[in-house]
Amino acid sequence: MFWGEYSHQLDEKGRLIIPVRFRSHLTAGAVLTRGLDRNLVVYPQSAWVSLCDSLNQMPITHPTGRALRRLLFSGAVELALDRQGRVSIPAYLRDYAALNDEVLIAGMETFLELWEPASWRATLNDVTLALAETDYLHNLGIE
Repeated sequence: MFWGEYSHQLDEKGRLIIPVRFRSHLTAGAVLTRGLDRNLVVYPQSAWVSLCDSLNQMPITHPTGRALRRLLFSGAVELALDRQGRVSIPAYLRDYAALNDEVLIAGMETFLELWEPASWRATLNDVTLALAETDYLHNLGIE
């Protein structure tokens, strides 16, 4: 569903063009919220509902459950594509992810991540190092 990396510019009103190949997956509705890595995440409606169901199974007495709810739910906004395939990103979310001009859109199969490009590159470097030092991939049968 969502694969690849795309670079787009925010316009002066904080709008971002969604790549054409992703738009049809977002027309039934989508939600934008904070990501776990100082990025933003776009969930199609069905993926958002599934995530909410999982989060709502976590007891509110558990600190991790509360933290995830605060991060994801307090920042969530419904997205609607305009005629040009743009979405508006509120200022508080742009600030959270340090999005000023260029935005790196990364497909994550069932959702999209929006990154400040330098942060994305640093994250990819960290991922490469972390994967090189683990047996996790071998345990999954990926070699």
